[in-house]
Amino acid sequence: MLLFFKKAGLASWVVSTFRAYLKHANFYVRAARLFFRRVACHLPVMTQLIHLPARAVLSVTGADRVSFLNGLVSNDVALAAPARAVWAALLTAQGKYLADFFVFADAGRLLLDCEAAQTAMLVQHLSRYRLRADVAIAPDPLQVHAAWDGDPPAAAAIAAPDPRHPGAGYRLLASGLAANADADAYDLHRLGLGLPDGTRDLEPEKTILLEAGFDELNGVSWTKGCYMGQELTARTRYRGLVKRRLLPVSGQGPLRPAGTPIFAAGREVGTMRSSNGAQGLAVLRLDALSAGGLVADGQEITHHVPGWARLPELA
Repeated sequence: MLLFFKKAGLASWVVSTFRAYLKHANFYVRAARLFFRRVACHLPVMTQLIHLPARAVLSVTGADRVSFLNGLVSNDVALAAPARAVWAALLTAQGKYLADFFVFADAGRLLLDCEAAQTAMLVQHLSRYRLRADVAIAPDPLQVHAAWDGDPPAAAAIAAPDPRHPGAGYRLLASGLAANADADAYDLHRLGLGLPDGTRDLEPEKTILLEAGFDELNGVSWTKGCYMGQELTARTRYRGLVKRRLLPVSGQGPLRPAGTPIFAAGREVGTMRSSNGAQGLAVLRLDALSAGGLVADGQEITHHVPGWARLPELA
């Protein structure tokens, strides 16, 4: 084709025209990229919303509901208010973890966002301490949702920021909300922040609250009155008895399942907990963190210390 234009004496004109076309084309491509980049900076972020089917709601009603629950859980239930939730744990008499939940205050009742698999146990366990208190505990049909990367939908009448971490998003109690994210998206969001997910990460009758970051994640009140299991929690804090921590870990490829032992230099130093793909959480001995070389069933893993975590034991 170029030979034809040469014979016609038009070769230089074709080349210059083609170069001019490329110059203008590149200009418009760069302009389009700049335009969309600037527009994207001003677009609202899409709020991610998911229904959490593994969670359920319990209703605690009666005139004594606040004082009753306050005497049993790790945090100050009196702080729960509209648009403000409280994260708390229920402990054994020996101070070991039994369950955790978010407490919402709504129109003369407290609503507990808890694990669905633990609702029957919680109703039975809490009712055991009711005695003469004016309290009733029962399941509620509301569904639990989580929202992040934006504000919660206006249709959610009962919503509050997740009290554990500013980046966690919101907890919502509602029915009929349309989700726009999947379970993996929220799980990876949670794992990235190092937030525990109930019994997937905490072992009933074994885990100590401060091992799971309840202090830094606003799950313990040090100023309210006594509650069941308080003595061990307080002693662990004031005597510096925490020897292991629940921490984020990562690896190449999907991590090993929960319960897989973790070794370092041939010594067992921890246990895998929940994970999703290459991200997860694990309980690790603090004295093994500086050495590195963590291995779970032949897979090398790396631990990460979240910005919110305080590990004075490593100082």
